[in-house]
Amino acid sequence: MKVIIDILRRNSAQDQPRRQRIPFVYEEENLTVALALRRINAGGFKDESGADVEPVRWEEGCGQKKCGACAMLINGEPALACDSFLKDCTKRGRIVLAPLKKFPVVADLLVDRSVMMKNLKTLKIWANEAAAVSEKELDNAYEASLCLQCGCCLEACPNYFPEGKFLSAAAFAPQARLLSKLPEEEKKGIRKLYFKHIYEGCGKALACEKVCPAELPLDSLLSRSNALKIWKKR
Repeated sequence: MKVIIDILRRNSAQDQPRRQRIPFVYEEENLTVALALRRINAGGFKDESGADVEPVRWEEGCGQKKCGACAMLINGEPALACDSFLKDCTKRGRIVLAPLKKFPVVADLLVDRSVMMKNLKTLKIWANEAAAVSEKELDNAYEASLCLQCGCCLEACPNYFPEGKFLSAAAFAPQARLLSKLPEEEKKGIRKLYFKHIYEGCGKALACEKVCPAELPLDSLLSRSNALKIWKKR
């Protein structure tokens, strides 16, 4: 099987992006985009113009849909490279790869996602002391803990933009887990932050849920968080 892997490349954030189209031949039925990039970076590939292909800068981790490191745009949609199969991604003999747009580009497909940690700090996603989860909240806490912090939800969200007040699902999913543990007196301290950075900005489009690699039930997590932080207050 043959596919053209079309990669939006740049050597640094200051460079103008350019496209490099790489003919790629494979035999395996379940070869992923991540494995294809590894092979390209092993060397020996030439692009359509006959030029040698320099190693592609991208981020990877576990390779098993556990860490979210390899998030990128695949045919214009945010997805994990390790969970995207060439046979499913190929359109008219081509797969288009690009970096996520809502993060600063470092080089090629590599972006700086440190803003996600900054957002968690803004919402104070931590407990001051050990806290047990009640049996009633156990399922909610477990589902919220599965967030990969990959950034796909930020990319898809129509309400999130860099430096904006709304912090998107990557922030409210971990906070939903925290809310299931905190005693009532501690919950009061973060309701104001939630109202400012989540409740006021979310348009309930739920584009985040459609692209979430972990398939989190973000609609129910959001509803649960709203109930705990907003409606019970009133």
